[in-house]
Amino acid sequence: MGIPDYQSLMLPLLKLTSDQQEHSLREAIDELAEQFHLTDTERAQLLPSGRQRTFNNRVSWAKTYLEKAVLLESVRHGAFRISSRGLQVIGNPPPKIDGRYLQSFPEYLEFKNLRSESRPPGPGPIPDPTDNETPEESLDAAYQRVREDLFAELLQMVKAGSPQFFEQLVVDLLVSMGYGGTRQDAGKAVGGSGDGGIDGVINEDLLGLDTVYIQAKRWDNPVGRPEVQRFAGALQGKRSRKGVLLTTSSFSKSALEYISTIDSKIVLIDGPYLVQLMVDHNVGVSAVASYEIKKIDSNYFTES
Repeated sequence: MGIPDYQSLMLPLLKLTSDQQEHSLREAIDELAEQFHLTDTERAQLLPSGRQRTFNNRVSWAKTYLEKAVLLESVRHGAFRISSRGLQVIGNPPPKIDGRYLQSFPEYLEFKNLRSESRPPGPGPIPDPTDNETPEESLDAAYQRVREDLFAELLQMVKAGSPQFFEQLVVDLLVSMGYGGTRQDAGKAVGGSGDGGIDGVINEDLLGLDTVYIQAKRWDNPVGRPEVQRFAGALQGKRSRKGVLLTTSSFSKSALEYISTIDSKIVLIDGPYLVQLMVDHNVGVSAVASYEIKKIDSNYFTES
């Protein structure tokens, strides 16, 4: 069945409050999840940003839009109940309550017009509440599309560089992730000799208590099990159990299965994961815009 969109939740939420009792958002989330037979996995699903659970976000916005149409009313901090108008709607309920239906109420139209008037100039419109996605979902989806486009472009540029540039990029990334101590220390630690299937070695921590051996392959074809086995053998020759093998391509299924059967701890980083790490740790990219998501601080408006 899947997670219902927030518009599909508005009528069930209104019906849930038809007992005219006070309800909390947490209570509504739990009861609606039970009503829609959501699995634990579905309930735990997060928005792409990872900041909030998808179902919780959708119930919260269903409540918000019902309040803007005065079908629900806030009675105190964290609690709401059905309004007299909401009771009238429940007395003769429509097949579905959605954004189009809510536009029949002047308070909702006023809210919608206010959103339009207060909208600052920018690259695109704020998601309309008649869409099936909540504003956070629309924003997260747009953010993910921008990231995916950046990943694709970044991987192309990494592949276009020389093998020496790729090895240098790997060092820069690992230092940005907290390995290798200072940038100068890391540069000295990585010799680029390729001795025994190893391109370099870098400190695992700032104190240099342990080392990690590195192999970097700027390849187009998948890296197979034989290459991973050779790297594992090279680690044994160095009496080390830790290594990172990075590639601009991918790893074969047999290569991935192989590292789960050996004692050495080898981390495989393929092209897509490599550029994701580069973006997350600001290697080869720079920020052009930043957006803060804010919400009402209800405690500020609570009068003592």
